[in-house]
Order: sequence, then structure tokens, then C-alpha cells
Amino acid sequence: MTTTATGPEGQAPTDAATQIAPAGGISAEVLGQAVIDSFDPAWRHDPYRAYGILRAAGTFLPGPLGTSLVPGYAECAAILADPVWSHAEESELLHPASDVELPGSFLWMEPPDHTRLRGLVSRAFTPRTIEATRPTARRVVDELLDRALAVGELDLIEEFAYPLPLTMICELLGVPASEHAAVRRMSAGIARGLDPDDLLSPAELAERTAAVGEFREFFGALVADRRADPRDDLISALAQVHAEGDRLTTTEMLGTLLILVVAGHETTVNLIGNGVLALMRNPDQLDALRRAPELALPAVEEMLRFDPPAQVTTRTARGEVTVAGRVFTPGEAVILVLGSANRDPRAFDEADRFRIDRYAGGARVNRHLALGMGLHYCLGAPLVRLEVSEALRAVATRLTGITLLADPPPYRPNIVVRGMSALPVRVAG
Repeated sequence: MTTTATGPEGQAPTDAATQIAPAGGISAEVLGQAVIDSFDPAWRHDPYRAYGILRAAGTFLPGPLGTSLVPGYAECAAILADPVWSHAEESELLHPASDVELPGSFLWMEPPDHTRLRGLVSRAFTPRTIEATRPTARRVVDELLDRALAVGELDLIEEFAYPLPLTMICELLGVPASEHAAVRRMSAGIARGLDPDDLLSPAELAERTAAVGEFREFFGALVADRRADPRDDLISALAQVHAEGDRLTTTEMLGTLLILVVAGHETTVNLIGNGVLALMRNPDQLDALRRAPELALPAVEEMLRFDPPAQVTTRTARGEVTVAGRVFTPGEAVILVLGSANRDPRAFDEADRFRIDRYAGGARVNRHLALGMGLHYCLGAPLVRLEVSEALRAVATRLTGITLLADPPPYRPNIVVRGMSALPVRVAG
């Protein structure tokens, strides 16, 4: 098997990958190091080199926490699409000794509870509701770029990628502007806490506990207020939604809000950062977007494939099931390496190349796995696409120049929700 292992900047294959692939086998030492590198904060800037080795080593590999790693596209897609594989056990798998209970949501549920809750939330989180946010997205993007152009330099994460989805989700939910900074603080503490407990320091565990407590208190008060005095916002809509007499409880509301705020906001921040970074590292693609701004939406899909914010997820078998010839018994867990699956050359032509037209014009190409598949496909996907496409269109059309000032930029240590801690750039209009 020939393996191409390149980083998001399109670097040449590493010596290790090119030496071991033609031989048709991976040594235990090389494989073990690749598994470590896949989760090592030191390699957050480029896990793709290690992913290439994982794919060359086999279909199912020994992973942490007694799991099997699944690096290939076909196997990840099959597991995501099969309801025999459950997502409900992820919290217990990653946080077995946690002293704080993360608010539950349908993300970690299975039918019939998942079906009921997702159905209720969908009644409030409608396509019409999401499309109505487009003028807000354009206004916020223009204001942020006006500010950046006036200065000439900015940290694109701090001053663009964070404020846009934060403002959007807070305005959508009905969070007062004075509390946006508090929501960001809670979100960051919880997002880091989604990583396995064994990888978190005592300080990070304490920060997660504090953030969850603050989240419960803050959003619990907002929910109570909107139940008593509904307004024109999503929290009010969620509080009022019902079907056949069934409504969301306060606990279910908090779980839903946690997913919308943390999963939605944090992943969008990282997607904007990853996407703009890919455009700067591939100036031909940035030029193509400038010439054809209508490619912004397919560009979002390629960014989700090429460098997704959500790199891994877990599933646990609820019954005996066979995948790619291997029999899994009930209770066996897998870690799906989505970042690797999306770069699998068996599923994508030029898998390590960033091409914004890959998903354009109804092209016949495998769907990426960045937003999931099956029962747990991302409910907020339309909002993510709207926000990021508006950001990309504005970057391409309003900035005549954008220069990367640090390569690679610094990354946060997060594994589950991966992204940069800063992205310094120089801009011109």
C-alpha cells in the first residue's frame, strides 16, 4: 500500500512514511509512535503525518482506553451510519472518574430518547430561523473586517474567528451583549474538558467543573426567565416548543444549549481559522475564491474535509456487529479518527490537496465525515455553513492581501475540538 502523509500545508511526505509504506508493513515501534503523535499536543499543528501511518498500518488498531482506532474512511462511515453503534457511552468512556456531570443532551443519547429530543429541538431550530441570521452574520463580518483593515494586522482567531460565531449564537439564543464574554469563558472551559480526563491537568479539570457550574447557573436563569416572559429568541422558542403535550424539561434545555453553545461555537471558530489558514497556504485557491465568490459554500465543505475541527469521536457496539471482516461484541468501543478518514486516498482523489471546487457543481465525490452521519448528524450544520461561507466570501472579496505571520501558528492542546490558539496575519484592503 502506498501512503501519502502530508500536513495541512501540503508538505512532502515524511521520511518515516515513505520508507515504511513501500515495504508493505509498519513496525510496532513506528505504529506506536504514530498513535502517540495522533493525540500529542506537540503535533496538534499536523496530526495528518501520523494519520497516514495509521491508515497504512491496518483497518483497526489498538487504541487508548481499551478501544480500537479506526483511521479509514469506509470503516468510519459504516460505523457512523449503523444504529447498532451507540454514542451514549462517550461521556463515561472519556470521563469515567469525573466529579462533575456534564449537562446531558441528545448528543449522548440513542432512540427513543434521542428521537424525541432531537424532534422537539428541530421544531425550534428551523431552516427559516437559521436563514434569518444571515443579515447579522454579514453585519458582524463587515464590522470585524473594518476594524482589522483600520489596523492592518490582527490575530484572526481572537479578533475574527471567535467574535463572529460567539455573537451569532448569543444573539440567536437571546444572551445580552454584556454577557458574551462570560459565555465565551464558559465555552472554552467546557470544550477543553471534553478531552479524556487522563489528558487533563488538575487545573483543567477544576476549570471544567467551574465552567459547568457557571453554565448551569447562567443558562438556567435565562431558561426560567424565558419560560415566564418569552421573547423573540431561540431560548424562548425551545421553552415553548411542544409536540402532543411533550415539552423539553429544564435539564434537557440545558443539555441542548450546551451543545449549541460549546459544540456549535467552538467548532465554528476552529473551522474559520483552519479554513483561512488553508487559503493562505494555498494562494491559488484563495485567488480562485476571489474570482468566484460563489465557491464559498463548496469551499466550506472542502475545509470540513481537509482540516475538520472535530478530529475524533467514539462509538460503542450495542450488539454483535461485523465491520470490514472483524466481529465486534457488545460493549466494545472504537475511536473514529475522522481527520484521518477525511484524508483517506481510497475515498478521495488527491486527498491531501486542498481544492475549494471539490464539492462544487454537484460533483460526484464522497461526503466528508466532519459533521457526522446517520442519527447523530450535526443538527447545527446549516448554521455552521452559513456563518463560515459568509466569513470566507468577505475575506476573499474585501481583502486584497492577507499574509500569514507565523507558520505553523500555535495550537491549543485540545484533541476532541482541535484548533489554533492564535493566527496572526497582516491584511490589506
